[in-house]
Amino acid sequence: MAWIASHTIVKPMMIVMQPGAPEEAVEAVRERLAATGVHVVVMPGELTTAIGAIGDPEGVIELGLEGMAGVDRVVPISRPYKLASSELSDHASSFEIGGRTIGGGETFCLIAGPCTVESSAQTLSVAAAVRAGGASMLRGGAFKPRTSPFAFKGLGTAALEILVQAREETGLPIVTELLDASHAEAIEAIADVVQIGARNMQNYALLEVAGRLGKPVLLKRGLSSSLDELLMAADYVLKEGTEEVILCERGIRTFETATRFTLDLGAIPWLKLHTHLPVVVDPSHAAGDRALVEPMSRAAAAVGADGLIVEVHDDPEHARCDGPQSLYSSHFAAFASDVAAHAALLGKRLA
Repeated sequence: MAWIASHTIVKPMMIVMQPGAPEEAVEAVRERLAATGVHVVVMPGELTTAIGAIGDPEGVIELGLEGMAGVDRVVPISRPYKLASSELSDHASSFEIGGRTIGGGETFCLIAGPCTVESSAQTLSVAAAVRAGGASMLRGGAFKPRTSPFAFKGLGTAALEILVQAREETGLPIVTELLDASHAEAIEAIADVVQIGARNMQNYALLEVAGRLGKPVLLKRGLSSSLDELLMAADYVLKEGTEEVILCERGIRTFETATRFTLDLGAIPWLKLHTHLPVVVDPSHAAGDRALVEPMSRAAAAVGADGLIVEVHDDPEHARCDGPQSLYSSHFAAFASDVAAHAALLGKRLA
């Protein structure tokens, strides 16, 4: 998808259509905007349609769109993030991934699986357990970013083949991390959701690669990143044409050392106010301790998260990566039931 030149002042405008405006009127506005070279996003709503135009604001104003059929008003989008802003949409975005709905305020999505694919037997065992326990998707790492260069970095493409086998046996969509642009083709071939890890949240070139794959993207918040920075990172993906972006709060680095990271529960309702994108929480990486994962998961569900991504292992004591924070696969069904009860307080059901 074409994008504006880097030297252009990027200030977006939103064209709000009248309630009940016909599709022909919406298309006429979209075509007129596109002819000027601005980036155009059409956001249908329950009552009315909004059209985002990101580019030269003066050029948009000069088009005189208020006089076109079906146009109610033209207003500026004031926030530094544009495509991710709730100003661009009057409803929460939702989309289906392998028949599972995420976002929209009615469903709660459980993404679960091993931190790292270690073997076929381990992965298939965990996949069967989380599927039986109510998981919506299977997470599994093939390429792993590790703090130490001597730590296990994953099985690579062999892990992707195992994940495909797990999907065939369980029907669960696969969530796996894109760590490097050189892995993009391999990840594109098998992933249902492309994960961008916390350490790559501001790897803008990689975000653009992910956005061009045409797959839903799960974007984790950086270790020391503000929420504004998270949403501007989401814009990098969205501007490439991928509208299905899931935001993930996974804990941030603070002065506190009792937990691995500090889970920012306040980020969830804040994001629900300021963006239309679904928000999930990763309590495993925030806690670093499986004893804390369940209470933090319950809290995330109760404050409005659209789902969780948690690490599960059949034998955590011997896991090659993040064993102390991984839930036992034999306990997953009870965990899922408990979390679902808290999500139900807000009218959400498991996807």
